[in-house]
Amino acid sequence: MKKEPKFSLALSIEPSNTEAAYEHFMKKLSFETDVADLLIDLKKGYPGLLVVDVRSEKDYEECHIPQAISLPGNKISESTVDTLPKEKVIVAYCWGPACNGATRACAKLSKLGFRVKELTGGMEYWRKEGGEVIGTLAENAPLYWRYNN
Repeated sequence: MKKEPKFSLALSIEPSNTEAAYEHFMKKLSFETDVADLLIDLKKGYPGLLVVDVRSEKDYEECHIPQAISLPGNKISESTVDTLPKEKVIVAYCWGPACNGATRACAKLSKLGFRVKELTGGMEYWRKEGGEVIGTLAENAPLYWRYNN
């Protein structure tokens, strides 16, 4: 006879009330978008988005989302964004869930007055979910960032 557990690790901290949970998850969604939603918007040709690849120029050249522009996160400044359209929402992406480059870029861009969303999963999940890529290596490009001396 199997014993019923008396303790739940998942519930060791009580879940919040439903109103607070709703506010939290709606706020979270205001900061990010997922691959499926972006893929559909781009296929439809929705004009209100600007997709920005914040990885290095080399990584962008090798493989990127066709509609994306390259703006490496470490190069974001007032002078490098002065021609970007403020009326569009920027969707920034980097390598994947283990990369915080898009998070950093979104912080910088929002400080400079842009409305932003981070693409959850980045390039890794874009490719895993069948998003088209172009570049010198395209589908043959590395899927993950690697440290090179």
